[in-house]
Amino acid sequence: QVQLVESGGGLVQAGGSLRLSCAASGRTFNYYAMAWFRRAPGKEREFVGAISWTTGATYIADSVKGRFTISRDNAKNTVYLQMNSLKPEDTAVYYCAAGRGGSSPQLYVNWGQGTQVTVSS
Repeated sequence: QVQLVESGGGLVQAGGSLRLSCAASGRTFNYYAMAWFRRAPGKEREFVGAISWTTGATYIADSVKGRFTISRDNAKNTVYLQMNSLKPEDTAVYYCAAGRGGSSPQLYVNWGQGTQVTVSS
């Protein structure tokens, strides 16, 4: 099993930045990738981006490309989501997940508890 703990959420004004962290513990070597998803009120869960534990290759959703980046620190077993130029429509609960990779939530088997990001206009 893998335990995931997100942190770094909060309230920020439009145009601002936040960096989310996801600390992983347990059998992380069982999984190929880490991903970030988000769920806004009344909307479906949305893929944000993913990163390979081994190669560092990233895949970012078109909706946030150019504003969000994903990185990892293998020594700390931590994945980061750097969010710049935030917009009110980025308001959501952000979740990290461990799994096989890709953009489908079904490919991820372990999930964190989520962290709230609120962007004010």
